[in-house]
Amino acid sequence: MTNKLRTPAVAAALALAATGLLPAAGAQATPREPRACAGLTLSEGWYGDNKARLEGLMADHCRTKGDKPVAVFDWDNTVIKNDVGDATFYWLLRNDRVRPPRHGDWSTTSRYLTPEAAAALGAACPADVRTLPTATDTACADELLSVYGNGTTTGGKKAFDGYDHRRIEPQYAWLAQLLHGWTPRQVRAFATAARAENLAAPQGATQQVGSSKVTGWVRYYDQQRDLIRALKASGFDVWIVSASPEPVVDVWARGVDVAPDHAVGIRNTTEHGRLTSHLKGCGSVRDGEDRMITYIDGKRCWINQEIFGVRGPAAERVQPAARRQVFAAGDSDTDISFLRDATGLRLVLNRNKNELMCRAYDNGDGRWLVNPMFIEPKKRKTSAYPCATTGYTAPDGTAAPVRRTDGSVIADQQDTVY
Repeated sequence: MTNKLRTPAVAAALALAATGLLPAAGAQATPREPRACAGLTLSEGWYGDNKARLEGLMADHCRTKGDKPVAVFDWDNTVIKNDVGDATFYWLLRNDRVRPPRHGDWSTTSRYLTPEAAAALGAACPADVRTLPTATDTACADELLSVYGNGTTTGGKKAFDGYDHRRIEPQYAWLAQLLHGWTPRQVRAFATAARAENLAAPQGATQQVGSSKVTGWVRYYDQQRDLIRALKASGFDVWIVSASPEPVVDVWARGVDVAPDHAVGIRNTTEHGRLTSHLKGCGSVRDGEDRMITYIDGKRCWINQEIFGVRGPAAERVQPAARRQVFAAGDSDTDISFLRDATGLRLVLNRNKNELMCRAYDNGDGRWLVNPMFIEPKKRKTSAYPCATTGYTAPDGTAAPVRRTDGSVIADQQDTVY
C-alpha cells in the first residue's frame, strides 16, 4: 500500500468545483465541521517541548485525506518498561516449556551457534525428554540462560558467530527458535501467563531462574499508551515492530489496542501447524535461511514489506518519502534504521545507546525528539558518546565512526536529556 498525503483544503475545493458541487454564487455555503484533532492527556514525563511537537505532528496530519499516515513503534523498553521476550523466556524455563532439539543436536537450533555452545548445552541438558526439566535442573537452566542472555556459555565461550550484525541478533532469534514444536496458539498462551505474572509483580521484583535472580516485572508506559491512542484518533495507522517472537508481541500489543495484524515480530516457519527452528525471510532472504529478523536494517525490510507492500530486494532499501512512516519511536541501536526512515518525527527514549544517541543528539534535520525513560530513567552519561570513533557497529561486528547520510562523521555528543 502507499501512504501519500493529499493537499488539504485547496485541493478539496478544486475537487468539489470539478463535480459541480460548490454552492452557486451568492448562496450560503454550509461549513463542514472539521474533525477535532486528538491531543495527549498526560503531561507528566514528557521532556521540554516534546509533547507540544507530538501534538503538532498529529494536528498537521489529522485532517488529511487519502491513505493514513503510518506510525511505527518498537516494543521492548519503548512502549513498555523491560522486555517481553525476556519475560517469556524466563517463564518457559520456570515451567519446563523448552523442548530439546532432535537427537540432542543443539546446532540445529541456530545456524550461528558455535560448536562450543552446542557442546555445552548438550552436556548440561538431557536429550531423552519431551521437555527440558529447567524448573528443577539448575545446570540446564543456567546454560540456556547464559547463552540467551549473555551470548556466552557458562564457561565463558562465545555462543554465536558468523552473522551480519546489522540484520540479525542471534540471541534474540534463538528465543523464537527455541519455541520449536509448539503451535502459535500454545506460545500465545505461554506469553499470556508470563504477561499476567509480570504485570502483577511489584515494580523492581525479581524471580529465580536456575541459580540466577532475574527481572520479574513489566509495565506499560502510560505516556505511550496515551500517544498511541491519540495517534489513532488523529488518523494514523499505528504498528508495532519488535525483535521479540511475533506470537508474544501479539499478546502484549493488545494492551495498547494494537491488533495482531498490526504487530510484527520474529516469525518462525511452520510444519504441520507447529513452529520450527527456522525463520521467515524478508527482502532477498528466503524463508529458512535465518539471516534477517526485525533488527536494525531488518526492521526496515520488514516494515517496507509488511506495511508498505514492497517485495523482494527493494524492501531492504530506503523508500521514497511517500512510502515511509511519518512517525517512529524506539529506544536502542536496534531501532536506528526505521527511526531514520521516518519523515516527520522520531521519538527516542534515552537508554544511553551509542549509535542511537549519536544520531538523535546530532539531530541534523531537527526531527529527533529525545525523552528520558518514563519509568526509572537513566542517569546522565558522564562521558561523551563515542560517535567519531566507535559508536557504529559494522555488519562484521567491528566498531566504526557514526556517519551521516553524506558520509561525514558525527562528532562525539554529550548527554543532555536525562
